[in-house]
Amino acid sequence: MSVDKSPTRVRRMFGEIAGRYDLLNHLLSLGIDRRWRRQTTRLVPPEGSGPVLDVCTGTGDLALAYWRAGRGQVKVVGTDFCRPMLVIGHEKIERAGASESVSLVEADTRKLPFANDRFQIVSVAFGLRNVDNTDHGLAEMVRVCRPGGRVAVLEFSTPQRWPFRTIYHWYFKRILPRVGQLLAKNRQSAYNYLPRSVSQFPEGEALAERMRRARLKQIEYHQLTFGVATLYVGKK
Repeated sequence: MSVDKSPTRVRRMFGEIAGRYDLLNHLLSLGIDRRWRRQTTRLVPPEGSGPVLDVCTGTGDLALAYWRAGRGQVKVVGTDFCRPMLVIGHEKIERAGASESVSLVEADTRKLPFANDRFQIVSVAFGLRNVDNTDHGLAEMVRVCRPGGRVAVLEFSTPQRWPFRTIYHWYFKRILPRVGQLLAKNRQSAYNYLPRSVSQFPEGEALAERMRRARLKQIEYHQLTFGVATLYVGKK
């Protein structure tokens, strides 16, 4: 059975868990999600002063990571269509002292409100799989990326090596949904949605091929933490 990724359902689901989203991200990943974002900014660093765009930004963690990587000298824009997540993101940006360089915009990744060829990096962390049409989302990311710029997709993936694969499946499908749903009670079953959406999202060469079809070149992907997450990078 395919996962319901209709925009209405996804927006409502993330709105319901927004208040505990950051806490549960760090708790359920044992804090490793922070490292994955830092690795993304190291593997796809900002160059010069061109702006960076982070789509499906949620509460702005990757947008802030890019602000830090650019030492506050690079303008960063984060977009998301879930307003409660952006409210929390604005508060984090204020606390970090980044409000002059980081801005958040309420926008759907399927129709970004930016001109063509604008950003040196267009990134997304754990959000592309929530877009109901992956190819459409990628096409918009590529459209607003400047020629010579890069598109970076950080997403969950499935470890291949035993015994880590077995441990991963046990935790990801049995423990994580129960703990997540218990701590972030919501009507949309967000933490049951998570493993299902990951299992149905293309990974490895399948996602790389979609990026090529979106007219990206020099596709490379880096497995992180034994393959629990993978960073995909393509050049426009």
